[in-house]
Amino acid sequence: MATRRVRFTFEPDMIREPVIYQLGHKFQVVTDIRMADVDEGIGWVVLELDGEPEEIERSLAWARELGVRIDSTLGDVVEG
Repeated sequence: MATRRVRFTFEPDMIREPVIYQLGHKFQVVTDIRMADVDEGIGWVVLELDGEPEEIERSLAWARELGVRIDSTLGDVVEG
């Protein structure tokens, strides 16, 4: 198992899409929202993902395909 913390940035047209909800259901990862903010121009969330490293990578690739910008944050990957 691994934990990875990332920042998702959503453009205005994606803010209302249930990307995080879908990510948790499509892939075998646990999502934990650590911080979030949204305004009329942009939305972002710091998200902690728990699961197998390969499954975390698959889930992030899927989110990128949807147009989500993903940046690493502190506490990148912790094996355990």
